Amino acid sequence: MASVVGSTTEKLSKLDINGELFFSVPNLHKNLTILSPDQIELARMLVEAGQSHLFQSWAEPGVEDEEKRGFFEQVARLNASYPGGLTSYIKTARELLADSKAGKNPFDGFTPSVPTGEVLTYGDDNFINFEEIGIREARNAAFVLVAGGLGERLGYNGIKLALPSETTMGTCFLQNYIDSILALQDASCRLVQGGCQNQIPLVIMTSDDTHARTIELLESNAYFGMKSSQVKLLKQEKVACLDDNDARLAVDPKSKYRIQTKPHGHGDVHSLLYSSGLLKIWYDAGLRWVLFFQDTNGLLFKAIPAALGVSSSKLYDVNSLAVPRKAKEAIGGITKLTHADGRTMVINVEYNQLDPLLRATGHPDGDVNCETGYSPFPGNINQLILKLGPYIEELTKTGGAIKEFVNPKYKDSSKTSFKSSTRLECMMQDYPKTLPPSARVGFTVMDTWLAYAPVKNNPEDAAKVPKGNPYHSATSGEMAIYRANSLILRKVIVSLLFPLKCWT
Repeated sequence: MASVVGSTTEKLSKLDINGELFFSVPNLHKNLTILSPDQIELARMLVEAGQSHLFQSWAEPGVEDEEKRGFFEQVARLNASYPGGLTSYIKTARELLADSKAGKNPFDGFTPSVPTGEVLTYGDDNFINFEEIGIREARNAAFVLVAGGLGERLGYNGIKLALPSETTMGTCFLQNYIDSILALQDASCRLVQGGCQNQIPLVIMTSDDTHARTIELLESNAYFGMKSSQVKLLKQEKVACLDDNDARLAVDPKSKYRIQTKPHGHGDVHSLLYSSGLLKIWYDAGLRWVLFFQDTNGLLFKAIPAALGVSSSKLYDVNSLAVPRKAKEAIGGITKLTHADGRTMVINVEYNQLDPLLRATGHPDGDVNCETGYSPFPGNINQLILKLGPYIEELTKTGGAIKEFVNPKYKDSSKTSFKSSTRLECMMQDYPKTLPPSARVGFTVMDTWLAYAPVKNNPEDAAKVPKGNPYHSATSGEMAIYRANSLILRKVIVSLLFPLKCWT
């Protein structure tokens, strides 16, 4: 026994660690002899961060040692994949959990107003002008597809990208997107005198659930005509779950040598792009724009060229693609927030927060429609266009970290314990929250029929949607594609026939 203690003391001395730190964690202290120096450093980090409970049920040395080493492999991944590491994650969690328990309003001190943006009508001269500019700019853009989810909610056990966007041709969403990017690439290069050889990059953010299946879908279809070198996959890691208001990390119910994890949210795309080095590669190659989009909106690319044209013409650092929004509709609103101290930001405010925010700031009727029949706050559809240079500058300061939130489900009004573990979450569209007031943040509103028909609900859930609200099912998404094609064709035919009428 003395030799074991001596070995442990010698290890800790070499690492300049005070052995007393581990005395209060006996099951960890006994197992230090089987751990590498890097693993002992991770153990110190956890103990100092108040996570000693993770070792409470550990077995004696010589029993389940591989599982113990596997625990630290997981800790190392969680530590490396979060900006600032697990210490930062735990610190932020404690702050946000304290705010949640106290019922702190995240918008306290802010007054909402309608921000400045561009409202486009398909087919008019203004739209066509922006669209032409956007097509020209497309060769200087990179596309980022956020695709970390499965289709289970839709009654489909595969990845959502493999779902058919419509049944006439059976084209899956991923092929639809790649076909659209390649068409933009061709059209943009044809506008350059002498042509160009630009290949528009496509990044797909995957998860543990979707990574292998996304690769299989791409490889089995020869990347749908896109060069494999154009496509990069970045896999997001999950984050540690939290057991209580003290941000104690949750032990996985299936294994005492695992920390329970859950998805962190699509806001991870920013830190992944930053750490991958791709942004600098794109910037050095002369690219100017990064366009973010999500996995099951078959209409999106009908609206992207004009929205990119707006970004280029208005010199927006951030441009959110939006659609007209009915008051209290279950879709976030693009809102300008002005703080009492003079700070301003233009961000998405979720629909369940917008109405009470308006009522609390001098608008007794809350979220209501204006004379247009729609809310004055445009509906956010989570498609972003960012100017690459300022984007890199911001991520260099933040490391890609996005403002997070926590949404614990408490057992009772005392808010002392959770019904189940929670975790920190982040959203892609919250990127503007950290931008300086000088940043040019705007939006582009398109007709819903042209830009927005997501597939989110299975038939049973769609049938429960209140009458008059969008169903967002596979059927409604497919019919929206046919409708948009018909309306575009009708406008094209009218524009061709109208000059003939002038001659008769």
